[in-house]
Amino acid sequence: MLVLLRHGKTAISIELAKQINGEIISCDSMQIYKDMDIGTAKVTEEEKEGIEHYLIDFVLPNERYTVSDFKRDAEAAIEEILAKGKTPIIVGGTGLYVNSLIYGIEYQEMDFDEEYRNSLMKKAETEEGLAKLYEEAKKIDPEAMEIISQNDKKRIIRVLEIYKATGKNKTEQEILSKAKDIKYDYQVYAIDMERNKLYDRINRRVDLMFEQGLIEEVKNILEKYSDFPTAMQGIGYKEVVEYLRGDVTKEEMIEKLKQETRHYAKRQLTWFRKNKEIIWLDAEKNMQDNIDIIMKG
Repeated sequence: MLVLLRHGKTAISIELAKQINGEIISCDSMQIYKDMDIGTAKVTEEEKEGIEHYLIDFVLPNERYTVSDFKRDAEAAIEEILAKGKTPIIVGGTGLYVNSLIYGIEYQEMDFDEEYRNSLMKKAETEEGLAKLYEEAKKIDPEAMEIISQNDKKRIIRVLEIYKATGKNKTEQEILSKAKDIKYDYQVYAIDMERNKLYDRINRRVDLMFEQGLIEEVKNILEKYSDFPTAMQGIGYKEVVEYLRGDVTKEEMIEKLKQETRHYAKRQLTWFRKNKEIIWLDAEKNMQDNIDIIMKG
């Protein structure tokens, strides 16, 4: 069982799948959504090169999809791949999704207070209100908040909801859950890239998204779904929504998206660096050299 994390993973995962008779399970909390292709940099049919991919493009943008849902669906996909005599390759960098598999953490569905959630959502509508919620969440769970952006409304509210529903913060729940047996044997690899090159790659990727029609994609989603899509809170979408509302200029939107993505990549790296079990691959190396390292592992 292999897990690949961070930028540049698509090409290497597909080439690896060819060489080890593998199939790929996406571990990306945004690529699950239908109609959201450009802003999530979703793998195309051409890029797949005939390799079967799971957990991509199957949830409506206004539907709720939890970490528990992912763990259930990912383990079903793992069993399906193993039944074929193939190797599951899990690809993506959504931290909670990764934790639910490699540590067996159970993020149980909780009896959330709908009235409390609505009050949090209302407070989060303003910049000042969201900032207050962020500070409140930091007091409750400083460790979890290390990798959560001040603008990440969805995850800030999640931290507060978990504490309200259980009396324990998310980090405490993860520690308790890790005591359980792990269902599969994982080897975890991450691709390391020099920071300036990574940021340059991010900036170019954002520019390409707008060239490909990200603004039109967001317009179409907002027109298609009557309820405001949950997925619109994701990086790459909330910035465009702000622009369409007239809150920022196009130039401000583009720069904000680049900045938010760079900050996310930095927090992601911090989170991965804490995991001593990760084997790091060098992005500057030839792809086959990195694949050889994986295959020897």
